[in-house]
Amino acid sequence: MRNQPEHSKPSQARGAFSRRQLLQALAASAAGLPLVPVLPVRGAAAAAPPAPLDALNRFPRMVQEFFVAQVRAAEAKGEAARRALQTKADAEAYVQSVRAKIRESFGPEPERTPLNPRVTGVVEREAYRIEKVIFDSRPGFPVTANLYLPKGRARPAPGVVGTCGHSTNGKAAEAYQSFAQGLARMGYACLIYDPLGQGERLQYVKEDLSPRFGAGVTEHLIAGNQQFLVGEFLGMWRAWDGIRALDYLLTRPEVDPQQIGVTGNSGGGTMTTWLCGVEQRWSMAAPSCFVTTFRRNMENELPADTEQCPPKALALGLDHADFLAALAPKPVILLGKERDYFDARGIEEAYARLQRLYQLLGREEDVALFIGPTTHGYTQENREAMYRWFNRVTKVSEATTEPPLTIEKDEVLWCTPQGQVAGLGARTVFQFTRDKSQSLAAARGQISGGELTRAVTEVLKLPPRSGVPDYRILRYLTSRRYPLRNAVAYAVQTEPGIQALVYRLYQESWYSRPPRGPQRAILYVSHLSSDAELRDEPLVREAIEAEPDVPVFTCDVRGIGESRPDTCGVNSFLTPYGSDYFYAIHSLMLDRPFLGQKTHDLLSVLDWMTSLGHTDVHLVAKGWGTLAATFAAVLSDAVKQVTLKNALTSYGDIAESEQYAWPLSALLPNVLARFDLPDCYRALEAKKLRIVEAWNAMAGKA
Repeated sequence: MRNQPEHSKPSQARGAFSRRQLLQALAASAAGLPLVPVLPVRGAAAAAPPAPLDALNRFPRMVQEFFVAQVRAAEAKGEAARRALQTKADAEAYVQSVRAKIRESFGPEPERTPLNPRVTGVVEREAYRIEKVIFDSRPGFPVTANLYLPKGRARPAPGVVGTCGHSTNGKAAEAYQSFAQGLARMGYACLIYDPLGQGERLQYVKEDLSPRFGAGVTEHLIAGNQQFLVGEFLGMWRAWDGIRALDYLLTRPEVDPQQIGVTGNSGGGTMTTWLCGVEQRWSMAAPSCFVTTFRRNMENELPADTEQCPPKALALGLDHADFLAALAPKPVILLGKERDYFDARGIEEAYARLQRLYQLLGREEDVALFIGPTTHGYTQENREAMYRWFNRVTKVSEATTEPPLTIEKDEVLWCTPQGQVAGLGARTVFQFTRDKSQSLAAARGQISGGELTRAVTEVLKLPPRSGVPDYRILRYLTSRRYPLRNAVAYAVQTEPGIQALVYRLYQESWYSRPPRGPQRAILYVSHLSSDAELRDEPLVREAIEAEPDVPVFTCDVRGIGESRPDTCGVNSFLTPYGSDYFYAIHSLMLDRPFLGQKTHDLLSVLDWMTSLGHTDVHLVAKGWGTLAATFAAVLSDAVKQVTLKNALTSYGDIAESEQYAWPLSALLPNVLARFDLPDCYRALEAKKLRIVEAWNAMAGKA
């Protein structure tokens, strides 16, 4: 989680920007996203623009508390299943059930293609040697790894696959060299490999092979968010590298195939956990500084990488402990830290769940917990806990402390001549995504009519709606410099805990419920804020001027404008790892795409407007708002006319662009297997669709 300094109070000088506005603009620029700022509006007779207005945000915690409730409910579902276990047979059936659920979440394994292993160099040391290994986990997709082999062993050694956390230099990071070398000095063969986006496996490089966007989290988000469009999950890609690392290790005659463990820290702790869930050939496991509960991460407002958030996991009742339960009853130790941002209470809860499962299986001694006293990292105390655990299982050594280590320079461990697989012409994750998008488009063709409405409903996971939504009448709005003099805000309840904020503009004074009729009405769906865009967006004024006698409404769906979250750090909303991403990725784990939730809000508002007699709605939308507006217009009979400004050209454009600026909250999982936005636009031609200044993948003019 990235934190920013507290902002100062907005300046009261005429025409001045507040520091908040500047931070918002910088965040939007860093994310490659357009921002609708709250700018001064020139008055006809004013000598200088008036001071900016403070943004309206009366529901800043609404989205957070809604998601906390959803995640708590998902956890309760999983807990109920675990509490029902009473016998060994129950526990064995539970292990099988979580394996099946994990497979549903992660998707099927890809084809096991040839590894094409090659050793590009050897580093000789007194007690061990390091082989520089490259193997292909997929065709043309090389994995760089170091194989630490102990010297002087007369028989095969126990093996360990080492998975790296978030380090720019991957397997060469000191903590990861340390545990690989420590294991080798104790008599283990340890294969430690670079994760994609780190070490020698950057996916986005400049001509000089330096990173274009930054290693680790940044690359994982760029590659992983985009993959959802074509039905892929970066966590499965990452796990597949680990599975193929195991496949390679098992080809080595120096390794005992009956004793293979897996360990890693942070992002490597994630992969260790996931690998226990999707691959049961391991003999033992030791995930460090990751395992907690999904609820603790949600309650603590802790964003996690794309690959750390498995699709449907929460909807399926899965939690971190279940991925380790999939390996039961094989020996597992959970390693945590007292001062970690991964909540130690969560790892204790995960351990308690596993402890009960192992008790039922008659193997209580084969699950353990160690919490080190320091902060996040695979520091010596956690490494030593791992050594002791693996030694207990393998009997390869009686050592309980780490031997002296010698940390190598990065270049000594390089498997490639220039330190990057890109220099070898390797394929990238993006290229696989682009190719799959193109193949899906060819297979899909164009769809329309009932087939399209079914596809939209199913991909967005839209729930049924019944009855007219209830609503609150909020404080009267005046002096906001809107196109009409006055406005009332109505908080329309679209589901328990969620309100869509609707403004109804009035020329005269109005304090209560909206009047009924006429049939014709304008509904504007905001990009980022109805309040700001009513002052600054020409599209709104154009719509009003074109039909001056027609009632005007605006809508902020959940997470936008008046319910824009203030969570996950100060001014984090537009940052790639901020609050908008946080709820979008949890929506996928809940199997309810965030965009589907927003579309549900808009459809509910249209139901509410219909109850007021507005059965001929001109739906007008901008930017992010055009997506929910497009889908609502396809599905709602109340919408008779559609105007979209800065609408996305197509999801295919994002999937087939190496760089893109639309956020995860705008994307839909596996949408390109069913339809694309041009299918919707063709359907809306019957509703007098007009698209103004369409945006491409970079949220710029197409």
